Amino acid sequence: MSRQRLAGPGLLLLGAALVSGCAPMLFGAAAVGTAATVHDRRPANVILDDQQIELEAMSALLGNADIRTQSQISATSYNRTLLLTGSADTTEVAQEAATAVSRIGKVQRVVDEVKVGTRRDFQGQAEDSYITARVKADLIGVRLPGFDPTRVKVVTNDGVVFLMGLLSPAEADAAAEKARYVPGVQRVVKLFEYTQGTS
Repeated sequence: MSRQRLAGPGLLLLGAALVSGCAPMLFGAAAVGTAATVHDRRPANVILDDQQIELEAMSALLGNADIRTQSQISATSYNRTLLLTGSADTTEVAQEAATAVSRIGKVQRVVDEVKVGTRRDFQGQAEDSYITARVKADLIGVRLPGFDPTRVKVVTNDGVVFLMGLLSPAEADAAAEKARYVPGVQRVVKLFEYTQGTS
């Protein structure tokens, strides 16, 4: 059903790309998207739901003046579980943010990990970005049959690493163990949902 809905717009985009000479870019993006979907254990419609949830979450957060001016919050959705990280100036603002995103359709669970206190400066954000990149790189070294590092979503906030994904218990433990030994990591939080196999 989703393919039929996308067929019309897809043809229009293809026509526009051919006219403007951007067809290779379009085909390249489509190939990357297809490859990511092949490796992802989430159904295609859930992947789209997660993208939409993140957009709606940021819209809800930025659309609230108190949240926008008194917090620094990121929203990450995986398999319709929405993770909030970052900081808020007060407990009330943090609670307001959690309430705002909980109203979003298709969100099945909100994991509120927003800290109350000082916001991360540029250096702190850069350190978190480095940790995230390093964890992703180290996950490539997991030696477990069927393990695919691209199936693990990594989010870092103030040195705390949050891991999301659809993994087997063995895969989840192996991923967490790799993340735990990355320099700068203060703590690893597993937010995985578990599968029975490794396919």
